Amino acid sequence: MRETQLAASQLVLPLFVRGGRKLRRPIASMPGVFQLSPDELLLEATSAHEAGVPAVLLFGIPETKDAKASGAYAANGIVQTSVRLLKKHLPQLLVITDVCLCEYTQHGHCGIVQPAGARILNDPTLKLLARTAASHVEAGADMVAPSDMMDGRVGAIRQGLDRLGFTETPIMSYAAKFASAFYGPFREAAESAPKFGDRRTYQMDPANAQEAMREVAMDIQEGADIIMVKPALAYLDIVQRVKQEFGYPTAAYSVSAEYSMIKAAAANGWIDERALTIECLLAMRRAGADILITYAATSAARWLNER
Repeated sequence: MRETQLAASQLVLPLFVRGGRKLRRPIASMPGVFQLSPDELLLEATSAHEAGVPAVLLFGIPETKDAKASGAYAANGIVQTSVRLLKKHLPQLLVITDVCLCEYTQHGHCGIVQPAGARILNDPTLKLLARTAASHVEAGADMVAPSDMMDGRVGAIRQGLDRLGFTETPIMSYAAKFASAFYGPFREAAESAPKFGDRRTYQMDPANAQEAMREVAMDIQEGADIIMVKPALAYLDIVQRVKQEFGYPTAAYSVSAEYSMIKAAAANGWIDERALTIECLLAMRRAGADILITYAATSAARWLNER
């Protein structure tokens, strides 16, 4: 009689990778989540895959940062190296890469900054995003996920991939990404907090639903194959509207604070971590999400398989 089904095959595990060996650097605000060296990343991805998680989403943390985010599109950058490692040892694992510049820039913003006036320059950023996506796919990434929220970036990435012959590589667009307070722990994990200002000039106002529909429509027109809503729980109305109005494959990103709040409450004995995690994921599915991106993916997969 159950109307909505939840399965491990719908889960994606985000992972943070940085240089080194045998490195598992704990993220204080996200218990159980680590910055991983490539060898430890392989172990973590293997564990998730064995539990039934079919895909991972990679975020890179470079050794050095600069104004042009050169580490984002370096042929031997941390993400590119990690993609090759994962595809060599886990060829059946779907490897998705986050495409953004914030982890790689000195200022922590998602685009190129105008030296005078500290303005984010949209159009010059597009070329670097397309270059970054191409470098990921050339390394073996199965899918790219642009998260920067620059106008026109899906089209720029699609055109760049097509020119290189990667016409069948899908794009999962962070189409409705809100300027949310729920990202706090992620900034620690990815070492990507802005050095000045905030991201409200290019991420969305949490009050705006109609704008989200326009953003989604533009990304679909530019060539997005999957639409993502981020964050998830506070934006289930957006997830539902996106699915109903467009009918596209829809992803919901259960972001860092959603994960950390459950972890903190469970550590205090206030809630049942397993039951609440599954209930939240089920709510995302009920709203219309086909893909669930969550830091609890491995645990959730094991719990679902036990059931």
